[in-house]
Amino acid sequence: MADDEVRELVCRVLDGDGAAVGRLVDRYRERVFGLCFRMLGHRHDAEDAAQETFVRAVRSLRQWDSSREFTPWLLTIAANRCRTLAASRAKRKSGSADVELLADSRPDSSGGRQLAEEVGRALDELRDEHRQAFMLFHCEQLEYVEIATALDVPLGTVKTWVHRARSELAARLRERGVVEGEMNAMR
Repeated sequence: MADDEVRELVCRVLDGDGAAVGRLVDRYRERVFGLCFRMLGHRHDAEDAAQETFVRAVRSLRQWDSSREFTPWLLTIAANRCRTLAASRAKRKSGSADVELLADSRPDSSGGRQLAEEVGRALDELRDEHRQAFMLFHCEQLEYVEIATALDVPLGTVKTWVHRARSELAARLRERGVVEGEMNAMR
């Protein structure tokens, strides 16, 4: 959908067209859910965050600057919802007993799943703004300029955050013995 089509759709939503709301949600559902799922790691939480993202986006459409792109604005709302949900989840966990997860030592093809879990854990340990910039760049494939606009920070700051996220992620994975040496593939 071209930018002009999105702007027209937003105008229709603002005029109270319920079908336009459905079309807007359909247009961005997979992308928003994908970001939420990658940030939260749980399908149910991701569904909740995605739903709340659309509710908040529709409520806030009048605040969207139509001279800017819609997608980064919407994904920023989604990332913020995920951060809020993750923070509330962390508060709930701190009150409960820690459960140690034991690795399954059976030889099978679960290596990819285990690597994904380790990457997810390492991402969870990053500063929120670093993780958010990293996810928008690598997962949503937004350009640095789009991320800077969406996060309302200077371009250089976004580049620094993405670089630091990569470095910290690689260091954490090396510390855990998940990878060896340098991780040049993400550069």
